[in-house]
Amino acid sequence: MGAAGDFPIDLVILGGVALFLILRLRSILGRREGFERPTDPQSADPQARQPATLRPADIASAPAPASARVLPDPATPAGQALAEIRALDPSVRPDQFLDGAEGAFRLIVAAFAAGDRVGLRPLLSDDTYRAFETAIAGRETAGETQRTEIRAIPSVTIEHASLHDHTASITVRFVSDQVNITLDHAGHPVVGTDGVTEITDLWSFERVLGTSDPSWRLAAARSA
Repeated sequence: MGAAGDFPIDLVILGGVALFLILRLRSILGRREGFERPTDPQSADPQARQPATLRPADIASAPAPASARVLPDPATPAGQALAEIRALDPSVRPDQFLDGAEGAFRLIVAAFAAGDRVGLRPLLSDDTYRAFETAIAGRETAGETQRTEIRAIPSVTIEHASLHDHTASITVRFVSDQVNITLDHAGHPVVGTDGVTEITDLWSFERVLGTSDPSWRLAAARSA
């Protein structure tokens, strides 16, 4: 995701005009690569292996992450919405949700950079996946490659929550320290730097409560 100073126009990935989505995805997600999934199951980071679908059973036993977790005050609109969500589905625990959201953040960043369409599909809503896939195809046509290293994720915060009918939406603010660079077909830098940059992203995850599918999927994203 790009820093706010670099990309002044917010990205909202909810379908809409295809060209707009492609341009915004390129600017917001176009600098991702280099965060590979662990191959050794004994040494793998449990958060990195967190299933992209954020299933409650999979994250319940995860160890406490290093990054700060910030939950809204129960009296705020976000806190009240979370209480409504839990009333419909007691399995939704905000602290565990943030653990899974960070795992999904890492997986989506890596999968987009690698052009891993199969890996992205279960992580994203239908409209968001179509936009991501189009952006990947455009990058491949341009012959560009991405290098990204997530050095740290200092904080993960629930910024907003809502419930409309049975569709729950939770917006998470990710603050991450990253090294990002885009290379052209000849290996020359096009965008980015070898230095570490603090990047803030706002991602909205959605899930239909009361169904047999416990998965949360990325429905919107923007830089902050």
